[in-house]
Amino acid sequence: MNNLDTVDQQILMLLQQNSKMNIKEIALKVGLTASPTYDRIKRLEKSGIITKYIAEINREKVGLNLVVFCQVTLHVHSKKLITQFETAVEKMPEVLGCYHIAGNFDYLLKIVTPTIQTYQYFLKNKLSVLESVANVQSNFVMSTVKENSALYIA
Repeated sequence: MNNLDTVDQQILMLLQQNSKMNIKEIALKVGLTASPTYDRIKRLEKSGIITKYIAEINREKVGLNLVVFCQVTLHVHSKKLITQFETAVEKMPEVLGCYHIAGNFDYLLKIVTPTIQTYQYFLKNKLSVLESVANVQSNFVMSTVKENSALYIA
């Protein structure tokens, strides 16, 4: 892990809460002047700790109402099929997350679509047609208790 002092940690937490916060605001909250605060942020970006700045969008307000966690099992664990599966999934905009996991399944996908019908289309025409896919089990989200993209840094 990179050596982050408490000021770096505070800066990271503030930027995760509001990436549009200006340098002066951040500096005031962490007890520095603008110049060293700017230098710290640039160092965090250059080191790869800060990878990008994004806008968080309310998915329901843009019509993406269905969240599905999909467990995928592959036919065979060959390098070729694994690579083909991962390459194909990376190109699917409906897939927000793809995790290679240990346990009863090989992959866990987080998929967001407008409706159950659009998910069914995705499943039938994009995911299940992949050569490597042996089994798919879908878990539909009824309600979200907690969802957070900010990492707790201490």
